[in-house]
Amino acid sequence: MILLNPGPVNVSPRVTAALARGDLCHREPECAALLDRIRTRLVEAFAPTGGHTAVLVTGSGTAALEMAVTSVLSERGRLVVAANGVYGERMAAIAAAARLPHTVVAGPWTEPPDLARVEAALRASDVEALAVVHHETTTGLRNPVPELAALARRHGKLLLVDSVSGLAGDPLDVGACDLVVGTAGKCIQAFPGIAFLLVRDAVLERLVAYPPRSLYLSLATYVRHPMPFTPAVQLAYALDEALAELLEETVAGRIARYAAAAAALRAGFARLGLECVLPPAWRSNTITSLRLPPGRTYADLHDGLKARGFVIYEGQGWFAREAFRVANMGALTPADLARFLDALAEVLG
Repeated sequence: MILLNPGPVNVSPRVTAALARGDLCHREPECAALLDRIRTRLVEAFAPTGGHTAVLVTGSGTAALEMAVTSVLSERGRLVVAANGVYGERMAAIAAAARLPHTVVAGPWTEPPDLARVEAALRASDVEALAVVHHETTTGLRNPVPELAALARRHGKLLLVDSVSGLAGDPLDVGACDLVVGTAGKCIQAFPGIAFLLVRDAVLERLVAYPPRSLYLSLATYVRHPMPFTPAVQLAYALDEALAELLEETVAGRIARYAAAAAALRAGFARLGLECVLPPAWRSNTITSLRLPPGRTYADLHDGLKARGFVIYEGQGWFAREAFRVANMGALTPADLARFLDALAEVLG
C-alpha cells in the first residue's frame, strides 16, 4: 500500500529491518548509547552549527508539542499563537488545557499569518513567547517562519516552532528558533511513536527552572534524566536507522527530492483538471490540497484509490467539504507517483 497521507509514511527496507534488532532493557548502557546516538544525529541533521540540544519523548508529535507549549512560559508569561489551521489551533488548545495565558492571532486557513497583527500581539508586556507552525498540515501551507522569527527577536520573545510535518521536508533555519518540535514518522521516514524537541542551549537552563505543568511531558524531567520513563526501544532502533539514511541523503537532498516529487504530482493534477487550493508560492514540498471535482466525494476518491493500492487523505474540519490532500512524504519513488497518477485518472474516469 502506497501511503499518500502526511504520516505515517512508507519507510525503507533498512528502517523496517531495524525493528528486528533484538530485545533490549532500557536501563542497560546499550540503550543509553542508542538514544544518545539519536540525539546526536538529530542535532547533526538539523542544527549542524551547534547551539541546540535534542530531547526525546516516546509519543506522537503532539506529545512533544505539548511538552514545548507547557514548558516555554514562566509563572507570569503569556504565549502568542499564530493560528491559520488545525495545528496552530491545537497549540492554543494545549495552552488552554494547561490554563496558560495565551493570545491567538487567528487567520484564514489558506493564507499566511498577518504579520502586523502578530507584531501587535507581541507588544504586550507579559508575552514571553511566540508559537507558530512551520508547515500547516491542514492545507499544506508553508508559513513564513523567517519573518515571524524576526518579529520575535525584535521584541525579545522566544520562538516555538511546530515543525512536526516540516523538518526534512521544507527548509527551516533551526538556528533562528528557540524550540523546534519534530517527530519520527513523517519526513524523517521512520515510524510514529517517538518525537523530540530541539531546544536552544542558551535558553534551556531558564526553561528547566520553570514550574513543571506535567509529569510525563515536563521538559525539565527529560533534561535532568534523559530516560525518565520506558522508551519505545524498537522504534528507537528504526529512528536511528532512518536518521542514518537522512544524513547519507542529506537534509538538503531530501528536501530537493520531495520538491521534485511534489512538482511531478502537481503537473499530473493539472493534466487531470484538478485545482490546487493554494497558490504556488505558499505550497510546501510535501502536501498538495486539491478541490474536490464537481459531483465527486472524498469517499469516492479514497475508496477507488485504496482498491488500487493508494491511500490519500481527507480535509480537516470545514475544509473536508471542499478539498482532499495528497502527501508525498516517505520512501516513494517516481514510479510510485506515476502509478498513482494513472490510478487517479482511472478513478476520475
